[in-house]
Amino acid sequence: MKKRPVLIYFLISVLIIIIDQVVKYVVHSNMTMGTRGQIKIFGDWFKLHYLTNPGMAFGMELPFENAKVILTIFRLAAMFAIGYYLYHMYRKEAPHGLLICIAMILGGAIGNLIDSIFYGVFLDNAPFDAPTPWFYGQVVDMFYIDIWEGRLPQWIPLIGGDYMALWPVFNIADASIFTGITIILIWQKAFFKEDEKKLSDVNLPKQVSED
Repeated sequence: MKKRPVLIYFLISVLIIIIDQVVKYVVHSNMTMGTRGQIKIFGDWFKLHYLTNPGMAFGMELPFENAKVILTIFRLAAMFAIGYYLYHMYRKEAPHGLLICIAMILGGAIGNLIDSIFYGVFLDNAPFDAPTPWFYGQVVDMFYIDIWEGRLPQWIPLIGGDYMALWPVFNIADASIFTGITIILIWQKAFFKEDEKKLSDVNLPKQVSED
């Protein structure tokens, strides 16, 4: 089978980045932030809900000072690491499906990195109409799968009484990263069977011949 050029996989990442950024810009330019601007797509369970997120994927945050810039620098380092890993696995002739998944993860990582580096300056979005320095921008989220939301019972330790949504708001980049990682986990035996074979060969007991 003819080997595909490595550029194909990096183009997959570029395509994800473009789609992610276009959707984010359209949402930022045309939607009102929060519940007032919410748009129902499929009943009450799938909505467009514009919000900004200072932390990691799916709205998680790091609870310490300067966490934002540290997270942005980490994303920048991860971008280069994932890009190198994609090229490395391509050189090892890894399965086509694995390379696509790594490309999806790379595209998603760069998509959110662009928000973190540039949006605080170009979109003044911290969280909205409030300019911040480079590397402090907020990530734009918009897809909301509303499985359940409400106030938690008071008897639950630490978080009792808090208002919470069961499923966080996310974006194209988050979905791309999540999908890529999930497929790798599900199909890991097929994707890494050559590595498993090499490991099993190393661990095989040596046969002692008898005269």
